[in-house]
Amino acid sequence: MLEIIYQDRWLVAVNKPSGWLVHRSWLDRHEKVFVMQTVRDQIGQHVFTVHRLDRPTSGVLLMGLSGEVARLLSTQFEQHQLQKTYHAVVRGWLNGEERLSYDLTEELDKIADKFSQPEKAPQPAVTRWRSLATAELPVAVSRYDTSRFTLMALEPETGRKHQLRRHMSHLRHPIIGDSAHGDLRQNRSAAANFGMDRLMLHASELRLNHPVTGEPLVLRAGMDAVWQNAIAQFGWRHVLPDVAGVEFASDSIQDSASVNAQVEEER
Repeated sequence: MLEIIYQDRWLVAVNKPSGWLVHRSWLDRHEKVFVMQTVRDQIGQHVFTVHRLDRPTSGVLLMGLSGEVARLLSTQFEQHQLQKTYHAVVRGWLNGEERLSYDLTEELDKIADKFSQPEKAPQPAVTRWRSLATAELPVAVSRYDTSRFTLMALEPETGRKHQLRRHMSHLRHPIIGDSAHGDLRQNRSAAANFGMDRLMLHASELRLNHPVTGEPLVLRAGMDAVWQNAIAQFGWRHVLPDVAGVEFASDSIQDSASVNAQVEEER
């Protein structure tokens, strides 16, 4: 059974586990477990997708209980009327905070997108990031004698494919466990030595106005055992009380389109 973090007459939100597909896909035709079908069977009624999380990403996943409510929620996502907060563990030390504006070329799947236009112009993509805590452990990786990590809070203002993963890679601090945009040697070391054998990206919080009542709604998803183990090993327990509700002070964050603004090291 999936953890239901919110349900009423109009919508339901669950804590999606890492490794789960949101719905059936012919690209993963051998997969038999899906969030939508599991939630449908669990609550005894049909659910309608509003947004998606990548298969390796965990956290808040919101669904409508009717087509009309799903449409209203989808409009909020499309018009960027919601606030999404993710948390990630990235390679190296990254300090400070920033509003990163860095355009992304659309990523196309060789099979699913074979009829799409391959020469689309880069699309605007904006992410607010904030460093919450750092750690250094005496485990050698690559040419370094130690392993360094940073716990990040990330707020995407746009919704491009793999935006957070690509933006952190752009800053040369890829998310641990990212097989497409990350550091393979770092990923292997993090899995073998620290148990981080998944993409360390978690959709922690979603803030929105209820599509029917109009009331403010805050949805939060707890972190799984891999996350809890990493937090304990890296001495980040003191951050836990604040992790679910990190807020960005917009008047203290500088706009930037630079490649490495606020980046102290490339490790």
